[in-house]
Amino acid sequence: MATAPAATSGSPMGVGGATDPDDPMLPARLRLAVGRLNRRIRVDSAAVLPPLQTSVLVTLEEHEPLRLSELARREAVTPPTMSRVLAALDDAGLLVRTPDPQDARSALVELSAEGRAMIERLRTERTALLAERLERLPSDQRDALAAALPALEALVTLPSE
Repeated sequence: MATAPAATSGSPMGVGGATDPDDPMLPARLRLAVGRLNRRIRVDSAAVLPPLQTSVLVTLEEHEPLRLSELARREAVTPPTMSRVLAALDDAGLLVRTPDPQDARSALVELSAEGRAMIERLRTERTALLAERLERLPSDQRDALAAALPALEALVTLPSE
């Protein structure tokens, strides 16, 4: 799999330089930048949960209660993988399981109060880490990010084809 060349300041793809919106490398550069920023924030965070466990908590927050099979589908993992993730979250006291009134063989999973508190701590910490990084940027780059935010938000909500 080919990757985009690394950006260096002084190159057309350098930090702070203008980018041609028709640049064929724009999608690759955007994907790499967003992925690396997300990874940097995760690494700098003192969070104790692996990414999949964090994602499961957020999915539950948005759609609870859910069955294990529905969680696995939403997270694009196998049911055995989801079972292990839920066991770890349950052991940490972040979940509550209740019998499914529609199917006595199944359980519904939802967040415990501790699970909700964990999500809030993660969000607060990671937002603060990003705010610190933003503060270190020159004002013109912060302005450019603010101007680009509606387009980035629109990318998230575009339907898949």
